[in-house]
Amino acid sequence: MYNHTKIEKKWQKIWDKTNAFKTTDKNDKKFYVLDMFPYPSASGLHVGHPEGYTATDIIARYKRLNGFDVLHPIGWDAFGLPAEQYALNTGNHPADFTQKNINSFKKQLKSLGMSFDWDKEIDTTDPKFYKWTQWIFKKLYENNLAEIKEIDVNWCEGLGTVLANEEVITDENGNKVSERGNFPVIKKPMRQWVLKITEYAEKLLEGLERVDFPESLKSLQENWIGKSEGYTLKFQLENSNKYIEIFTTRIDTIFGASFLVIAPEHEIINSIEKNKELVEFLEYSKTISERDRVSGLKDKVGVYTGINAVHPITKKIIPIWTSNYVLNSYGTGAVMAVPSEDERDLEFAKKYNLEIINIIQRQDNKNILINSDAFSFLELDKAKQKIVEFLRYKNIARKTISYKLRDWIFSRQRYWGEPFPVYFDENDNVYLEENIVELPYMENIKPSKTGESPLANNSNWLHFEKNGKKYRRETNTMPQWAGSSWYFLAYILKNADGTYIDIDSKEAYKRFEKWLPVDLYIGGQEHAVGHLIYSRFWHKFLYDIKILPIDEPFVKVVNQGMILGTDGQKMSKSKGNVINPDDIVNELGADTLRVYEMFMGPLTDTKEWNTDTIKGIRKWLDRVEVIISKFAENKTLIKVEEKNNEFTSLWQLTIKEVTDAIEKLKFNIAISKLMVFVNGLYKLNFIFSLEPLKDFLIMLSLFAPHISEELLEKIDEKQIKDHTWPQFNENLIINNLLKIPVQVNGKIRAIIDKEENDSEETLFAKALEEKNVVKYIENKVIKKKIYVKDKIIIINI
Repeated sequence: MYNHTKIEKKWQKIWDKTNAFKTTDKNDKKFYVLDMFPYPSASGLHVGHPEGYTATDIIARYKRLNGFDVLHPIGWDAFGLPAEQYALNTGNHPADFTQKNINSFKKQLKSLGMSFDWDKEIDTTDPKFYKWTQWIFKKLYENNLAEIKEIDVNWCEGLGTVLANEEVITDENGNKVSERGNFPVIKKPMRQWVLKITEYAEKLLEGLERVDFPESLKSLQENWIGKSEGYTLKFQLENSNKYIEIFTTRIDTIFGASFLVIAPEHEIINSIEKNKELVEFLEYSKTISERDRVSGLKDKVGVYTGINAVHPITKKIIPIWTSNYVLNSYGTGAVMAVPSEDERDLEFAKKYNLEIINIIQRQDNKNILINSDAFSFLELDKAKQKIVEFLRYKNIARKTISYKLRDWIFSRQRYWGEPFPVYFDENDNVYLEENIVELPYMENIKPSKTGESPLANNSNWLHFEKNGKKYRRETNTMPQWAGSSWYFLAYILKNADGTYIDIDSKEAYKRFEKWLPVDLYIGGQEHAVGHLIYSRFWHKFLYDIKILPIDEPFVKVVNQGMILGTDGQKMSKSKGNVINPDDIVNELGADTLRVYEMFMGPLTDTKEWNTDTIKGIRKWLDRVEVIISKFAENKTLIKVEEKNNEFTSLWQLTIKEVTDAIEKLKFNIAISKLMVFVNGLYKLNFIFSLEPLKDFLIMLSLFAPHISEELLEKIDEKQIKDHTWPQFNENLIINNLLKIPVQVNGKIRAIIDKEENDSEETLFAKALEEKNVVKYIENKVIKKKIYVKDKIIIINI
């Protein structure tokens, strides 16, 4: 059993000393592999974090060995609400413990053998970093994409700040609360900085067609942007010359409109007399998050407003209701309800006993209109055309494109964030700072009762004079998403001496041409409609002002699956099922943790932690150390004349299959092939060369770098950084025979031979006949059988 602590510390020191992972600039072959950078919390890493980091590390190591210039950086998303709340609760200053947490995270990542280029390390709280966050904001302002508006915001008294829609949830009692801390949230009008992301809605949608994102992630972004092509129609109010405008994508169903529904926030609500029932409903609606309203509410409730509209064609009087299933931020905040053709409208109509008018009938395999006056008995497409012509002629309809996407509320009433580079004169005119505005150090960072940021209490920083005139600074700070919207560019700008080159310089553009776009980005899907949309927006803007050479930041995004506790539940302190990676590294080694997390299953799947299986991985690494050491330490076991065609074929096939699996991010398959090779190695009494061992260790080094370096040294080979990825010779592979590992409940239990013409059924039959497989499945129900062609058989019981 090898001493993992000694070996891992040894090689981590060597890697630091030899700059093993320094970003190179040698050729045109480049690969930028990126992790969603972590927020450095006091609790440190849990075993879910290394999954994504190990995956990117494997690819970074693989690309370096294939001759690529590789950029594999890491940094810290260190501003934001969590740090501020922790500071308020403990009496610590966020600047102090944030740096302490960063040091802790860095130590943990180094202990896992991650091949980050630490010269590229960034920290969003570093003024050298947020100087350029402020520069980008100023450019947004100069291009009319940033402005101050009086808007309804999500105000959280408990946190003392405005929250974005994505930061508000509904609790088990149906109340609107903050995602962090579960504090009550209400709607409140406030003056806020807003970024006009809606100006980029179409570009954000179009760009999704050109990137390799998971379909589920694309759908989340498409739904969040929520593009709809339809018509805006005017419905005149009863006994009034005023109109209410509604948006519809189904103008052909206008004759089925039996009532209108408006959002509780619709402007017309302010102009009508409200009874007790309506007042109570409007108060209730403030407790429902927009996130829930967008995703669809189970219980659609509403109140009659007391006013009516006139149908624009039939002149029929129809009631106007308000309900929680209509958003003021989508379309016009008002819809015509057609219960016969819309499930939400039908549910609402049945609940409140409202009229349902059938308007579509199936005749001769065609959908035709009925109960639609002169348009009855026309096919839907023809009817739509005629209705549009009629309503346009009457100046009642106009073609409209609508989006659910709202402009980005960019102000936060808190201390711990990037300051805005703006100031105001006594008439509230806005001026841009020429230089960086640094966040002042303040002991008292409690939220103010007025809703202003704690910075409002710092009068020395807040007020200043310039050329005899009095000015005041902006007291709000930027949201945490500000730094994460461009941090992947900061890695490119960062120099080894800790400085940044100017983002608008010729040198920066040259570097961007070299490294952009990010070739592989791995992180959680929870960032799909926050960070990933915001960063695409900023990137496209910087492209438009000619700072960047391309308009999409990320070529390929992969969402890693979640690692659950041994109880099958999401890890949390409250459940007591959190597993600390430090404990695993101390007991079993970093290499064991890395290999285990990649062997658990496909990278994108949710997986359950299994203590027995990880111990099995450690035993396998011990076997690797024993067999390699056997041949390394006894040169009489190396006989050049002992050529073995079957082993040669296995050697070459392993290179081929591991290479293919790595390219496809099928790391569990790659490991299973390495296991097959080791089993073949154990069958040998002699070996004709150390070459197969060298190639095996180079491949293993992606997953278990420390033990691989140690064993390469043992067979008198160079450090990994000085090697290249092994190449296979197809002619040496015996094509009619493949070795297929059989996995039972996550462990390899047997290896079967696959003949060229073996069917899937034949392979399962062979697997189930293996003695070591029978041993584990006997008298048990097989729940799942999976065959990954030419790769592996998976049996779960």
